[in-house]
Formats: sequence, C-alpha cells, structure tokens
Amino acid sequence: MGTFQLPAETHIGHAHFYVGDLSRSIDFYGEKMGFKVVRREGDHAVLSADGATPHILLTARAGWQPKPKRTTGLYHVAIRVPSRGELARVFQRLVAFRVPFGGFSDHAVSEALYLDDPDGNGLEIYRDRPRSEWRVEGNQVQMTTMALDVHALLDEADVSKWDGIDAGTDIGHVHLHVSNLEKAKAFWVDLIGFEVAADWSGHGALFVSAGGYHHHLGLNIWAGSRPQPAETLGLHSFTLQIPEAGAWEQVRTRLEAAGVAVEGQQDQRVVVRDGDGNAVELVMEPVHA
Repeated sequence: MGTFQLPAETHIGHAHFYVGDLSRSIDFYGEKMGFKVVRREGDHAVLSADGATPHILLTARAGWQPKPKRTTGLYHVAIRVPSRGELARVFQRLVAFRVPFGGFSDHAVSEALYLDDPDGNGLEIYRDRPRSEWRVEGNQVQMTTMALDVHALLDEADVSKWDGIDAGTDIGHVHLHVSNLEKAKAFWVDLIGFEVAADWSGHGALFVSAGGYHHHLGLNIWAGSRPQPAETLGLHSFTLQIPEAGAWEQVRTRLEAAGVAVEGQQDQRVVVRDGDGNAVELVMEPVHA
C-alpha cells in the first residue's frame, strides 16, 4: 500500500465523553468553563464555544465507573483557546470555582493547563504560540515540558465581565494511552495518513499531525497495555475532519483494504477503531472560503 498524507487543513472536530451525571458535567463544561449548551435531549448534550459548532458531546451512563488510570484509552482532550489572554481568563475563572489542576506546562510551541473533569476525564486547556516561534529540526517539531509561570499568566487575565469561553476556541488535539507505539503508528500514520511531528518514542510517546502542526494526536504507552474495561466512563470517540472528498475516500478505501472494520457508516462519515479500541469518526468536511 502506497504512502498517503492527510490534507494540511485536517483537524479535530468534537470530542464525545461518557459521563456519570449529565447535569454535573454540563455545570462543569458550561457554567464553569464557559461552553454554550446548544442541545440537551434525555441523556445527551452538545456544547459549543461559538454557539453553533459542536465541540463537546456528553452522554450519561448511570452506574458506570470511571476509567481506571492504568489502562489504554483517553489521556486527555486538549481544548485550544485563541490567545494567551484567553488562557489566563479561563484559568482565572476555574481558579475562582476552586477547580483542582494537575499541572502547568510550557511546551515551547504552546502553554498548557492540565485538569480532570468531574468523571476523571483528562483535559488540557492551551494556547499555541505563533508558528513563527516554533523550532523545527528536519521534519521534527521541537517541544519541551518546562514549568509554566502561572502567576505571570494570571496577571494577564481580563477582569471584564465573564461572557463564556472565547468563540474561537476549538479542540486542538487528542492524546491517547495505547499499548504499543509501533502498532499505533501503523494505524494512525501508515493507514490514516498523519505525519510524525515529534518522535519521543525513547520516552514512550509519539506525536502525529497534518499540515505541520505540532500534534493533532498524541500517543503514549505510559499507562501500560491493559485495555479499558467495558462500561467505564471516558472518551467515547472524537472526530477527524478531512477537508477533501478525494482524501476522505482514499482513507476509507485504505482502511477497508487493510481489513479494518467500519462502523456506523453514513454519507461521508465512518467510524473506525485503532488496535486498542479508540474510536475515531472520519468526517468529510469541505473547507469554506
């Protein structure tokens, strides 16, 4: 099978979580974080930064247990805000609600806050530095993990009235625990068509992307190889928006030729799973001028 690369404008669409209590999660993502609830029906809700584009989908599963820490599956979903000032504003908002954080990092290409939602689903909230400031050696984006000066960040917070998270917010990337990096690379790079943006395999991680981004998908083996048990909360799926019909069709054809099972096929939408059962919905989404 020949090589293939996803179009440069390929990006993450929404993330879909299984949660234990829908109202509690809506309070967290909506009231505290500032996403708008655009639809709520039964045990399902859709939230959006701009009031129209789905970014966070929530489905309640009463009685299910949180995902065990040492299993494959979600590491974190990364919510990308459009500026450092907006990162400071959201940070200040969550601090005011006494939301606990798990870490704060400067990755050279970005600045990031780490936390969990009420069900233990990992989240990152981050802002990108301009691409002109990224350091690239060969075809590898140079990223680091340094301490973030949170006090300097908070000093930049806008004190004006809170009116929700910035409409330019989106899902920048998804980071998964996998059982084997080579197996994950064979699926996400060789079949799906991402490029390796940063090879940290010596540290148990791989970062892949389209269009030279630092990563649309992170993959690591830090949680071991035990699969996530059935009927546990966590990431249900995420969407990968492919902006060209020909590219979308080529990905679908390559997956079928490789014997990858296709689930829930609709018009220009298919759901497939990697070797660890992580589900991605491949969606053809034309880029509008």
